[in-house]
Amino acid sequence: MAVQTFGEPGGLAVVEVPDPRPGAGQVVITTEAIGVGGVDVLIRRGALNAFGFEAGHVLGGEVAGTVTSLGADVDESWAGARVWAPTDGGGGYAEQALVPATTLVRLPPEVSPVDAVTVAGSGVVAHFGLRHARFAPGESVLVRGAAGGIGVMAVQLAARTGTVAVTTSSPERGARLRALGATGVLDRAGEGAGGYDVIIDIVAGEELPSFFGKLNPNGRVVTVGAVGGPPPASLVAEMFTAFRKSLSFAIFSADSVSTEDRRTVASELLAAAGRGEVATVVHDVLPLAHAELAHRQLDAGTVFGRFALVPE
Repeated sequence: MAVQTFGEPGGLAVVEVPDPRPGAGQVVITTEAIGVGGVDVLIRRGALNAFGFEAGHVLGGEVAGTVTSLGADVDESWAGARVWAPTDGGGGYAEQALVPATTLVRLPPEVSPVDAVTVAGSGVVAHFGLRHARFAPGESVLVRGAAGGIGVMAVQLAARTGTVAVTTSSPERGARLRALGATGVLDRAGEGAGGYDVIIDIVAGEELPSFFGKLNPNGRVVTVGAVGGPPPASLVAEMFTAFRKSLSFAIFSADSVSTEDRRTVASELLAAAGRGEVATVVHDVLPLAHAELAHRQLDAGTVFGRFALVPE
């Protein structure tokens, strides 16, 4: 599934491409599940074209399946292995994906490919986003935009050591987030309680500056996603109105973390999922050719957890 026209989900189309051939240090994964993330939506909309995305780009940042072809200098023990892997920028919405062997993570027997693409990629962002915020035991965190894949993982991971509040769009979603570890539920605008040490923000957008007023002194906001678009130019000015509180703002991308560290955390999260210590929240599983439908629901904001695509 490639982006033939940037903008609406209808710009996605099925295309035929040659089977990938692995080069040195690469493998081919025959995909059994493909993760659908917020960054896929931003790329499809054309919001990230400044980074070099062009028409014909195949979306998909993570896949799970079976290694079916090895390039030179790849350990032969990977042949036939059940794995999860990031795709290094795209190419996952396909029957076969080409990935560096250094990113491969073996799947525990108890973890399905669908569960793997629900937990691993979003969990890595949530884990390192919380670390970037210096979230410490006993602190409080607000997860803004908690119903998506990164959000549900951030809630679960943060609840291990601190108290977690969330913003979400309905009482029903709030109840589901409480079951994952949230102790407080706010509406999307964040009306209500304040006094947080950390905000993990997955939305950005025009309303982001209004959340600085909910932070304690020395509070930190870390934006790990931008499904609502970029924040306004007034963001820094809003921070200066609370100068005496010594607030901090940062953006975080998992691309700034070493491959080995990301691989280690993904492996730990998949093992935790296999033991039932991390919940896998699957919104729905759709055929790969129906990726447009998944994107329409993501645009509408009706998704709780993560979509997975499967080749037919």
